[in-house]
Amino acid sequence: MKRLLIVEDKTSLADMLRETVESDGLEADVASSGAEAMRWLAEGRRYVAVLTDLRLPGADGIAVLRQARESDPEVAVIVMTAYGTIENAVEAMKLGAFDFIQKPIDVDHLLLLLRRCREHRELRHENLLLRDEFRKRYGLPAIVGESAPIVEVSHAIQRVAPTDSTVLLLGESGTGKELFARAIHQLSPRRDRPFVAINCAAIPETLIENELFGHEKGSFTGASARQLGKFELADTGTIFLDEIGELPHAMQAKILRVLQERRFERIGGTASIDVDVRIICATNRAIADAVKNGTFREDLYFRINVFPVTIPPLRARREDIDALADFFILRFARELPRPGLRISDAARAALRAYDWPGNIRELQNCIERAAILCDRDTIEPHNLGVGGAARSGDALREALDLSGTLDDATARATAIIERIKIQDALQRAGSRAEAAEILGITTRALAAKLKE
Repeated sequence: MKRLLIVEDKTSLADMLRETVESDGLEADVASSGAEAMRWLAEGRRYVAVLTDLRLPGADGIAVLRQARESDPEVAVIVMTAYGTIENAVEAMKLGAFDFIQKPIDVDHLLLLLRRCREHRELRHENLLLRDEFRKRYGLPAIVGESAPIVEVSHAIQRVAPTDSTVLLLGESGTGKELFARAIHQLSPRRDRPFVAINCAAIPETLIENELFGHEKGSFTGASARQLGKFELADTGTIFLDEIGELPHAMQAKILRVLQERRFERIGGTASIDVDVRIICATNRAIADAVKNGTFREDLYFRINVFPVTIPPLRARREDIDALADFFILRFARELPRPGLRISDAARAALRAYDWPGNIRELQNCIERAAILCDRDTIEPHNLGVGGAARSGDALREALDLSGTLDDATARATAIIERIKIQDALQRAGSRAEAAEILGITTRALAAKLKE
C-alpha cells in the first residue's frame, strides 16, 4: 500500500505536497477540509500515512487524527503545524500522532518522515507474521531432482512466477506443494514482500473466516481488539491457500469475492478493505470431481484454475530418489549432528524399491529416523523401516532387468527377492539371530548374504 492522505485547505501548499510525495513513489489523495478527510477515513479508505494540518475548516487536525486512529490503529499520522501551535502538536503526539513537522515545510525532512512511516508499518506487519510463525527465513527453496517430470514443473513455475496470475498446485500429499509455492513467490517481483501460508484443512470451520479476514474490536465475545487477517497481512505479497478443497462452502463464496474484487470486510466491520495479493492455491483432492458432486463451487474453481501445475508423486520420478536422499542426509548430518553420515548401497536400493505413498515428506521422515537409529554413521536397509511388500507389481517390473536368457533374468530377480526378504526379516526381528530364524537359515548364512 503506497497511498497517502494529505489534509490541507491551502491549494498551493496541497499541490506542492502532492508533487513532493509522488516524486518519492507515493500516491496521494488531497482533502481540502477536515470534514472531507474524516468522511473518507470513515468510509474505510486505507492509507500508509495521513499528513494533516492542525487548523482546518469543518474539523481540525486533532479530529482528523482521532478518526484516522479509530479507522486504522496502524496508520501513521503526521501533523503539520505553524509557529505558535507547538503545544497543539505536542497534544497530538500524546493522542498517537507519529510525528509533527513545522511550516514552512522542509521537503527532505518530510520525505524522511514518510519513509519512516512506511518502514514502521512494514515492520509491524512482519512482527505479526513472525508472532504467528507464518514468516520464516527462506531463501530460494531447493527443488531437488533432474527427472523429466520435475524439470517440466520447474519450467512451468519459472514461466508463471513473474506474473500475477493465480496458480493452482495439484498433487498428492507430501509432494512439496508449499515448496513450489514459495519458489513462485521468490521468483516473482513480490519476493521482498510477505509470503503468508495458511492450511485451510487445519483450521476449524468456525475460525477460518477470522483467520483469513480478521475482526473488529467488539465484534464478538472476547474480541477485545482489532485483529488483522492473513489476507491483510499478505497485502502487496503472496498468500498461499493450502488444501483449498477443504474450505467450507460458505467460505468459498467469500474467497471468490476476494479473487474477483480484491476487497473484503473484517468480521464485525462495514468498511471494505482493498488488498493487493497474489494468490496461490493447492489441493490433493480431485477438485474437478468435487465440482461435479457439488462440494466445491464451480465459479471458484474456474477462478483458481488459471494456471494449474501438477506436482508428480515420488514414484513417478524414481531417478530423483538418490539425490533427495543425499539432500536429506546432508541436512540431518548437520542438524542432529552426525558428521560423516552416509547411506549404504543396499539401503539406496531399498529406497528405490519402495513406492513412497507419503511422497517426499515420507522420504524425509524415513531418512531422519534412519539417521537417528543407524550404527557407525552408515544407514543400512534395516534402519529405513520401508518394506518391499508395499511395492506395486508394475513398479517391481520396472526395476527388474529382464534382458538376457531366462536363467540370467531369474538369477537377477532372485537376488532382488532375497534382498527384500532379508530387509523385511531384519525390520521384524530384534537381532540377526532372530532374523535368521524367521528366514529359515543359519546366522552365518545371513551374515554371508548381508556381506554379499
